[in-house]
Amino acid sequence: MAGKRDYYEILGVSKDADEGTIKKAYRKLAKKYHPDSNRDNAEAEQRFKEVTEAYGVLGDPEKKKLYDRFGHAAFEQGSAGAQEGSGRWAQNGRGSGDFREFHFEGSDMDDLFGDLFGTMFRGGSEKQRYRTDGSGFGNRAFSEKGADLSADVTVSFEEAAFGCEKRLDFRDRDGRTSSLQVHIPAGIEDGRSIRLKGKGMAGRNGGRAGDLLLKVTVGKKAGFERNGMDLYTSVTIPFVTAALGGEAEVPTLNGRVMCRIAPGTQSGSRIRLKGKGIVSMKQPGVYGDLYVTVQIRVPKNLTPQAKQKLKEFEAACSGNGSCGAA
Repeated sequence: MAGKRDYYEILGVSKDADEGTIKKAYRKLAKKYHPDSNRDNAEAEQRFKEVTEAYGVLGDPEKKKLYDRFGHAAFEQGSAGAQEGSGRWAQNGRGSGDFREFHFEGSDMDDLFGDLFGTMFRGGSEKQRYRTDGSGFGNRAFSEKGADLSADVTVSFEEAAFGCEKRLDFRDRDGRTSSLQVHIPAGIEDGRSIRLKGKGMAGRNGGRAGDLLLKVTVGKKAGFERNGMDLYTSVTIPFVTAALGGEAEVPTLNGRVMCRIAPGTQSGSRIRLKGKGIVSMKQPGVYGDLYVTVQIRVPKNLTPQAKQKLKEFEAACSGNGSCGAA
């Protein structure tokens, strides 16, 4: 355990801190450094692991006594602390002979995580197991949650907007390939991660499996930009339509729709189409909006007759001062 930081130092409490103070310090730090609040932050992830490990010892009265006496060496196989620990637990053990097996409940980690982060961390308390042989040397076999895995998946703009099913292929260390069908929820944004519970590495000694963190990359779509649930696009209309008003065909994710153009519409003006954006991941049935920027197409290669009509138009406007009016 050489090089390990002191558990009291990690939690920021003194060695004479009581159980309530230790628990309060743990709650605060676990919430601060939890991976769901610090995505892609390796330092925060490491701090979270240290805090959890420290509380796993200091939050358990028996382990805390051993740690206070022997430090980290209390939990090293063959150490004096492990020997003393095995003798102490053996008094409450079952069985006979030189080999005994003991079970004891872990600390109230589920309760703490439930308070801090809601039901996503709730579940049955995992039992820990300690074995000792007649020699007095401890052989720890604590149940341990499997490691979390991470993977990347790329979806198209439309797949992110409407949701889809993706098949992921994985290859383990032995070269064996396995497949996993994953549901990508409608409305997911680029860079967001999906947590798939129990799809990570297998646990040890009866511990539950880890999770799979799936980072989603959303592809681009020509002519569209996205900001949250809202979409942005543009439409080009003839000069006459902009001046006199009319209708224009506007692209949406569900196909093209006709949009009313008010008389005197200026280039760069924006039209809002309510409910034509992206669906909310948290509230199905709630949609963002589509904002359409209007661009006016100026005619080229005018015929002499068209030029004459424009001059007449300009003269008529200048006569009553309406040309260029907003």
